Amino acid sequence: MLIAPSILAVGVFVYGLIGWTAFVSTTNWNDLLPDYSSAGLANFASIFDNPRFQIDLRNTTVFTVCFVAAALVLGLVLANLIDRRIRAEGFFRSVFLFPMAISFIVTGVVWKWLLTPSSGFNSLFHLDPTTNRWFTDETVIHLGSDSPVGRWLGDIGLGFLTSTNFGVPVAMLSIVLAAVWQMSGFVMALYLAGLRAIPDELREAARVDGATELRVFRHVVLPLLTPVTISAVIILGHISLKIYDLTVAMSPIGPGFGTDVPANFMWTTAFNDNQFARGAAVAVVMLVLIAIVIVPYLIWTGRREIER
Repeated sequence: MLIAPSILAVGVFVYGLIGWTAFVSTTNWNDLLPDYSSAGLANFASIFDNPRFQIDLRNTTVFTVCFVAAALVLGLVLANLIDRRIRAEGFFRSVFLFPMAISFIVTGVVWKWLLTPSSGFNSLFHLDPTTNRWFTDETVIHLGSDSPVGRWLGDIGLGFLTSTNFGVPVAMLSIVLAAVWQMSGFVMALYLAGLRAIPDELREAARVDGATELRVFRHVVLPLLTPVTISAVIILGHISLKIYDLTVAMSPIGPGFGTDVPANFMWTTAFNDNQFARGAAVAVVMLVLIAIVIVPYLIWTGRREIER
């Protein structure tokens, strides 16, 4: 009886609205007036044929890979430095965790000031604004189809990744930089907790056997940090797949849609263009992408709990 109101609220306002969104995505409601006649999967076909949505998927992939990898590496490095029982450890922990107290909107505004070509870092370090354009750079680094990796992608049926719609947009790397600044402290806290949970006896035993510090870290510490790494990847991946506020604050679309993301495309499609069914289809695709990341983790966690 105590949890019944919460269960009811979650059922209506979370799962009920998810179901409603999925239903709308299969209708012809692409005007101000509701039209609930069935359209099947036509809206999904429409958004996947849209070049902007293809670019958005590319941007999300680039952002996710770069953001997760950089945040993991930087967080692990910071955690290892703090784990050495340095002086003023509490101060440095607070400094590294401080960005988490700031919303992505504030982070985006601040980093937009810092990365504006006519000021910010360019003025501070006397950089050429014509070559250091940050989030205004329209360059897309393409992987040529004639390169070894490009030929390999073609052999496995992923040759479309070498087309003009795919590649690494330089403008998106500025968004990655701001996101890593905000979330690396969180990863540091996770790794620091994992490092402090490793018994010193295991490290000492490896050192007695003649292992160097690098081997101790590689063969003892890193394997024991695997659960922490998986948790961090899931959390960061979930954030990156639905990123919206940071890109809106820094560069909503960017040159050539270089910083556009599916969440922004969903908003403009549904509420600016009044194509509610297509906007709902984008939302469903985003939900599926997040589920691909979250559901295996939940299954893995559930099995671990059962084994315990």
